Amino acid sequence: DLYRKVFVFRKDPSDAYVVLRARLEQPLQNFTVCLRSYTDLTRPHSLFSYATKAQDNEILLFKPKPSEYRLYVGGKFVTFRVPEGRGEWEHVCASWESATGIAEFWLNGKPWPRKGLQRGYTVGVEAAVLLGQEQDTFGGGFDVYNSFSGELADLYLWDVGLSPDKMRAAYQSLRLPPALLAWKSLSYEVRGDVVVKARLRE
Repeated sequence: DLYRKVFVFRKDPSDAYVVLRARLEQPLQNFTVCLRSYTDLTRPHSLFSYATKAQDNEILLFKPKPSEYRLYVGGKFVTFRVPEGRGEWEHVCASWESATGIAEFWLNGKPWPRKGLQRGYTVGVEAAVLLGQEQDTFGGGFDVYNSFSGELADLYLWDVGLSPDKMRAAYQSLRLPPALLAWKSLSYEVRGDVVVKARLRE
């Protein structure tokens, strides 16, 4: 249970990462991924990387620059342009549904205009799920200049698209539905220089 705790990725650039163990039983037709990040990086960095042997960017939440987030599904991506952060924690949720190909992006509890991505696609199930690095091969192939440096917390992955109420609940750290990956019962392994610490501020 990592409640009120964070992963601190201490170095920049870094070769460190955290491996997450998800209980995935079937391919994903829908998903929502949420997390909080706190960093002063201005270079590109990966927040959440879910790779299969067939596709290294099966699900990827990536920040190429301070005013942009990218959501990849099955190797294709859409871009969400955002105001540059003011040195605060940023809470992001991204959801996608295969039936409509609709991608939603929420920043700090507010929705951005929806976009279309990979309608009819199915996300594979034999996955390597990492925080802190972007996979170019299954479980590896890292470029340190895409690594994350800073603090990460409150990571969740669901196999459904969350309702607007639940998106806001995730931002406010309220009660959430059971998840494939949940911060309060996370099965993880640290590789390299990552430290678990108490969160300094809300």
